Amino acid sequence: GKGGDGGGGGGGSSALSPPAAGARVTRARELIRSLVEESRCFTDDAGAVSFGESCSADVVYEDCYEPQPIVGRTAVTEHMMGKVAQRKGRGEKRIDRISDGDKACGFAWTWTSGSEEGLRGTTFVELNDAGMIQYVREIPEPIYKPGDLTLELLKAVTAGAEPKEPPVYEQKTPTVASDLAKYLFEEVQGGDIEEVMRFFGDDIIYRDFNYDEVMEGKNEVRKFIEDFSFPGITFRPQRFDDGVESTCFTWEVVLDGAPDTIKGMSFYELDPGTRLVRYVRDVPESAIKPPILGKLARDLRPGLGVFQGVKVGSRPGGM
Repeated sequence: GKGGDGGGGGGGSSALSPPAAGARVTRARELIRSLVEESRCFTDDAGAVSFGESCSADVVYEDCYEPQPIVGRTAVTEHMMGKVAQRKGRGEKRIDRISDGDKACGFAWTWTSGSEEGLRGTTFVELNDAGMIQYVREIPEPIYKPGDLTLELLKAVTAGAEPKEPPVYEQKTPTVASDLAKYLFEEVQGGDIEEVMRFFGDDIIYRDFNYDEVMEGKNEVRKFIEDFSFPGITFRPQRFDDGVESTCFTWEVVLDGAPDTIKGMSFYELDPGTRLVRYVRDVPESAIKPPILGKLARDLRPGLGVFQGVKVGSRPGGM
């Protein structure tokens, strides 16, 4: 897209200029930009090796396309080489938005192939104290988007669940993206929806990959949040980055009466002036791994990862 699309991907041109005196250090963001954009770690053999060399010995890579997490530097390097083998010479992986995290960050991405773009998803990366990658969670968008069927299924599973007492919390107004996400998910969740809506801008764009269409504006987002607020469902946050302008965090959906959880990830971007959320991307994992349609699409169209691509740049900011 054009430079101004989607807030310049949470940093845009400023990432190229020298840091100002007292500027924040964003090790995670710089490492991921270097590995994905310069070393092309997802589509180039040497880049895949570089990714492995940037990992700790005990790294855990939760690729939610695969049945099990990949554990250890050697296995992760082999996994990255496998990704390269599938797409080498057929396409690239574009970073659409990346959070300005230091100890961890997340990025929204799109597969591109020639004049088309296809599969989208989100990846969360956490560093250890030595600056090595110690944890990754990657979730591609589902090819089939069930829409409100997801809601009906979750409600059926949790039917008869007892309402919980609303949380007791001290009202805050965080202006740092990662603090805002923690406040909403660790303190406010299950409470007053007005307190949640206070942090969304009027021009909010909300992409939930259960649905084909994005939600635009506070009214559509309010209805969505209300729909997914019912007894028996809890979004349990797992890992947060430390982003300021934007943030990525991982979670799992816990359902009363269901033994398994559903993993997911969210990316929030703030308006630099109002400090309100202007963009959200939620992505849930597929229950079946590898997802049947996802695997078929990758086999048939390895460059795009979807059955039908769209024109490159036609979804500004990876919409």
